[in-house]
Amino acid sequence: MLKTLRNAWKIVEIRKKLIFTFLMLVVIRFGSELPIPGVNTSYFADFFAKQTGDAFNFFNAMTGGSFTSMSIFALSITPYITSSIIMQLLTIAIPKLEEMQREGEDGRKKIAEYTRYLTVALALLESTAMAIGFGGQGLLINYNAWSVVIAVATMTAGSAFLMWIGERITENGVGNGISIVLLFNIISSLPQDANTLYTKFMSGSNIGVKVTSLIMILAVIFAMVVFVIILQDGERRIPVQYSKKMVGRKMVGGQSSHIPLKVNTAGVIPVIFASSSMSFPVVIAQFFHPDYTTIGGKILMVLNSSSWFRPEMPWYSVGMVVYIVLIVLFAYFYTSITFNPLEVANNMKKAGGFIPGIRPGKPTSDYLNKILNYIIFIGAVALVIVAAIPIMISGLFNIGHLSFMGTSLIIIVSVILETIKSIESQMIVRNYKGFLND
Repeated sequence: MLKTLRNAWKIVEIRKKLIFTFLMLVVIRFGSELPIPGVNTSYFADFFAKQTGDAFNFFNAMTGGSFTSMSIFALSITPYITSSIIMQLLTIAIPKLEEMQREGEDGRKKIAEYTRYLTVALALLESTAMAIGFGGQGLLINYNAWSVVIAVATMTAGSAFLMWIGERITENGVGNGISIVLLFNIISSLPQDANTLYTKFMSGSNIGVKVTSLIMILAVIFAMVVFVIILQDGERRIPVQYSKKMVGRKMVGGQSSHIPLKVNTAGVIPVIFASSSMSFPVVIAQFFHPDYTTIGGKILMVLNSSSWFRPEMPWYSVGMVVYIVLIVLFAYFYTSITFNPLEVANNMKKAGGFIPGIRPGKPTSDYLNKILNYIIFIGAVALVIVAAIPIMISGLFNIGHLSFMGTSLIIIVSVILETIKSIESQMIVRNYKGFLND
């Protein structure tokens, strides 16, 4: 990784892109410190500190802490991520959008344009709900129509501006701009997480305990990072052979290829969907100040991840079972709508391709579906391990939420790997251009 960055820095074109990306990230950091006019910036930090749940912790990590501090980037790029997922699902469900996606670059530009419109609409909806729902409870210093309008306009504009920065990084910087913005927001919480770990395990201890604790913490983090790297890069390659055919007076075809099926086919989507499904009732209940001694309150505690693996109340950890089931179900669901074995089999048949030992058509589709189900299960189990370990550690040691573990770690590793590959590909293209110009 460091070698790639050093080599990339020596190339003027890529160095300019790296500098541009860095400057855009500096702009984001400045914006994350600018408060929304007329808003009590400590409201959400105080509000969630009093709650038993941590439903918004992952959301706050994605915003780089801008949510609890209520800066102009409080919504961050989460509306864009949500709209992208919605558009992806709609592309599968609506034939016109699916046809548009197959049109090539023009079709993708139209879908990207629809995604931007949907992003602004979602940001407007979310900011309005926050300003009206929490405004009268202390979020807005002076709760009136004008302060609501200012808060809504500021949050919506901040989210749209971040989307614009992400697209500019994609065009003029390195890697996927939206992913890099998300990565930067998450790692901006690392100093706070390091302070949390130090306070919990090392503060007030002697040198021996501090060194031992540091080694154990680094070992766990290293093991998790290696595991996630293996998970993200792991794939099953299905061999494909293309038959030869006569074109004019020449025989063409006969090449060997493969279909790469990633182990983690759905990425972090199943974990996000599962977390959102379980946290939604908890978040809604907070508006009504639930009594946690009642049956309904205890059910909410079961759904709340901050209640799991607590030695003083082990029975609430049954919620982890529900969480695991949801991750597995969403992994199968999301993969089923993004990868169609029958369509892949038909395209292979039209191109004269076949899997050795498997007949073209439906037998190929059935074979791919069988392999895919096996891979999805392995990927889902791996996701459960990555998501469960931080929750288990947090519950047993009462640490609280760590921004760089679990789902966030998958995002960090995948974006870094994606960005490094993007830099390497640009270096290869540049070398080819230099060779052709010579």
